[in-house]
Amino acid sequence: MTDLSLYRNIGIFAHVDAGKTTTTERILKLTGKIHKIGEVHDGAATTDFMEQEQERGITIQSAATSCEWNKHRLNIIDTPGHVDFTIEVYRSLKVLDGGVGVFCGSGGVEPQSETNWRYANDSEVARIILVNKLDRLGADFYRVVKQIKDVLGATPLVMVLPIGTEDEFVGVVDLLTRKAWVWDDSGDPTGYTLQDVPADMVDKVEEYREMLVETAVEQDDDLMEKYLDGEVPSIEDLKRCIRKGTIHLDFFPTYCGSAFKNKGIQLVLDAVVDYLPNPTEVEPQPEVDLEGNETGKFAIVDPAKPLRALAFKIMDDRFGALTFVRIYSGVLEKGMTVLNTFTGKTERIGRIVEMHADSREELSRAQAGDIVAVVGMKNVKTGHTLCDPKNPATLEPMVFPAPVIAIAIAPKDKAGVEKMGIALNKMVQEDPSFYVETDEDSGETILKGMGELHLDIKIDILRRTHGVDVTVGKPQVAYRETITQRVEDSYTHKKQSGGSGQFGKIDYIIEPGEPGSGFQFESVVVGGNVPKEYWPAIQKGFATSMDKGVLAGFPCLDVKVILTDGGFHAVDSSAIAFEIAARGAYRQTIPKAGPQLIEPIMKVDVYTPEDHVGDVIGDLNRRRGMIKSQDTAATGIRIKAEAPLSEMFGYIGDLRTMTSGRGQFSMEFSHYLPCPRNVAEEVIKETLERKK
Repeated sequence: MTDLSLYRNIGIFAHVDAGKTTTTERILKLTGKIHKIGEVHDGAATTDFMEQEQERGITIQSAATSCEWNKHRLNIIDTPGHVDFTIEVYRSLKVLDGGVGVFCGSGGVEPQSETNWRYANDSEVARIILVNKLDRLGADFYRVVKQIKDVLGATPLVMVLPIGTEDEFVGVVDLLTRKAWVWDDSGDPTGYTLQDVPADMVDKVEEYREMLVETAVEQDDDLMEKYLDGEVPSIEDLKRCIRKGTIHLDFFPTYCGSAFKNKGIQLVLDAVVDYLPNPTEVEPQPEVDLEGNETGKFAIVDPAKPLRALAFKIMDDRFGALTFVRIYSGVLEKGMTVLNTFTGKTERIGRIVEMHADSREELSRAQAGDIVAVVGMKNVKTGHTLCDPKNPATLEPMVFPAPVIAIAIAPKDKAGVEKMGIALNKMVQEDPSFYVETDEDSGETILKGMGELHLDIKIDILRRTHGVDVTVGKPQVAYRETITQRVEDSYTHKKQSGGSGQFGKIDYIIEPGEPGSGFQFESVVVGGNVPKEYWPAIQKGFATSMDKGVLAGFPCLDVKVILTDGGFHAVDSSAIAFEIAARGAYRQTIPKAGPQLIEPIMKVDVYTPEDHVGDVIGDLNRRRGMIKSQDTAATGIRIKAEAPLSEMFGYIGDLRTMTSGRGQFSMEFSHYLPCPRNVAEEVIKETLERKK
């Protein structure tokens, strides 16, 4: 059995371009996992192995790798920084025990850093901070530390101070040991010497060390008393206190360096081992029943307990489908059968592999605390729980935001239809924030995602990875129709021309239903004027007609039909005759009932820095939005509003322009509301022209 106290499951997350992937490369080099360092800007980084990542120099999907440092096993996930892929950060944080937040020495705390920090707070992940790129022009360690306090509302615990900045950045002073780590210019991460603190920094080092000790001893009352009596705590005692405070999220040990120039990374690795929790030190995952209610039980990290594992990522590569799982308790062995509590089906574990970006090593077993990939699982999706069939339980599933943008696509030629279907199916399995639907009205394939870049990259993957050439259409809105007036009417269907005829007469009321009620049918016929056996046929006739409204052919919602009376013929009446009567009645009466176009209204949640609130609200008003509330958060203002979907296309681009890239928003469907007349007329005209 491996000792779980030697495990660290960590993620590296930050804003775009703060140097996450470069930091991961340096860690892999230092731990002996790779021998040649790959650079992001050359498109050669180990963890950026997708074509699209290498070209754009950004990370799109999180990559998993593992290595060893000081006899500790580190499972590392390098996550994307771009706003459209925050879903990758979210699901990675969900299964990690600790994280390294990387901030750019000159850029400081950027908008995406705020989002990722918020996600990490929600997931209660312990973190250490690395202020990177201190060799860059305009880099300022102390300014970034102040921003972390002011913008993120976090408490950074400064552990090292930089020696020199920009071109003159040569190393760091470790405040605990009062030793200076100075690197030479060879670019070799191991080319450093330990020296005494530079004379001009002695006072500053003492000032910051005192702040460090005072914050640390607050974690231990006995130590605090001794310190107040003038006794200086030992480095071991300080480390123990720092570890405790870090795990409880009271503060975040803060380091600095330059990953690109190979300076300062060893201390970060030491901090991961010294201060971040092992799998047994984090709050155990709550178990829930199939309805999603907590059972009060927890998946305790222990190989002897029943198996509990969470699938947090599906990836398709040249070896087949890979399912990444975090094992919370129990043991996963090759050949064993596991239960997927979401589908209720069992699956056999084929091959288990330990991932190193896109290469792998075979394993025969993995245990609680491990992050591994399983090859060839059929029906497992992100967020599914795998468990012991004799002892089932579900871990809290992941909740993904609804997509905010949709586009229609079609293959360029007939041969591409099947190929596109297979490719889209694989892509949906891999990315839970990507949806594919077929529009019943137009028959088009609709892709939905988290933003324009997200869908842009999906189209790119379709074209290049799967070889499907597609044409991309304009986004469409799902309008609906309804009625506004109550009408009493009568309709007779009669066809009697020799042989067996058809006869059905119905008297009925059509009236607007409650919003959201869909189609309702009721019969108040007394006596036998319309025999009971024909009522379902009448209901079916009306229900099938509702699929096509009379204004522009959009489905008709929220209509109630009451059957009041009618007449039948002993020989000529039949179910089909009454169904046809109901369809005729729909066509006859709906145009008299004040038909109206209704449009989808979205719940919009906008997050903006305080200085841009006026612009954002003004813009939402121009989009026919209704502001519902404004709340002040630690790092800005949250505006909740309702706005028509048709006005929200391209919103993310406008929002980022208005807020200098710092604003974000999410939206989900709320309800339907009547369209203003000018909008309705335009939509009806366009729709009818398109159908010609």
